[in-house]
Amino acid sequence: MRWVLVVMSISSVAAADPKFLDAYNVDPKARAIAHALYDDYGDIATVGAAEQMDGGYRGRIQLVPELPIHSYRQQLEWVHGAMKDLDAFFTQLDKPRYRWKQLTFRFVRSVKKRTPSAYATGWAITHNVVGSLLTSAAGVRETYFHELFHLNDFDHGDWSAKTLAKDYAAIVKKCGIRVKCLAPYAPNDTKVRASGTYYAFQPNNGDGVHEYAAELAVRYFKEQSEMRIKHALAQKPFKCGPAENARAWQALIDEFFAGQDLVPTC
Repeated sequence: MRWVLVVMSISSVAAADPKFLDAYNVDPKARAIAHALYDDYGDIATVGAAEQMDGGYRGRIQLVPELPIHSYRQQLEWVHGAMKDLDAFFTQLDKPRYRWKQLTFRFVRSVKKRTPSAYATGWAITHNVVGSLLTSAAGVRETYFHELFHLNDFDHGDWSAKTLAKDYAAIVKKCGIRVKCLAPYAPNDTKVRASGTYYAFQPNNGDGVHEYAAELAVRYFKEQSEMRIKHALAQKPFKCGPAENARAWQALIDEFFAGQDLVPTC
């Protein structure tokens, strides 16, 4: 009998699954989704830390680690769908100066509150499985685009504070939190239940210009997506409002999206 020695290269051996997936073994369906996020985009879905956070206008908030399994698995499904949509969006842009992959998602649950829905720091997004904005696939997708912008904003040297602060301060000085006055300047329609004003202009919410810029990025995502699908917008383009809007819009697309805008000129 002849013996044949078969030598297998390292590359031919399947790599072991990443360790973080072990936590999902109690829910095979959730494990498969977390595995897909890692395989498709290099994203790690894990738990966040227990903490008492200062939520600004929201007050003190207790967060506890909560893996998105069993009854919370839907949250993980929506995250995977959101990242799929965002990846499709960015891959259609020509060389955006933007990172949207290889992120960490830290899942938590707020105790006796439903805020914050999410927050971002250090290429990680902390996701509240009972967050008030995270009750649908669309809500998760929009929230993740918002939070993803925060990460890129700081990666660009706190771009929003350097570029948009003057116009933002002028708008706030003129309008305060009055919805009617702010309406022409609000990039998105998200409002704060307690005050009734637009989230982009909510006081005691960190540096407000950061939230304004993130909402502006969401508006860019919405308008570009609508133009790709319908080739027209159902409402007036944001940039065609007050002069402050046009300046902010152009600055945003030049800095992050290589000047690309499917919306016709005003």
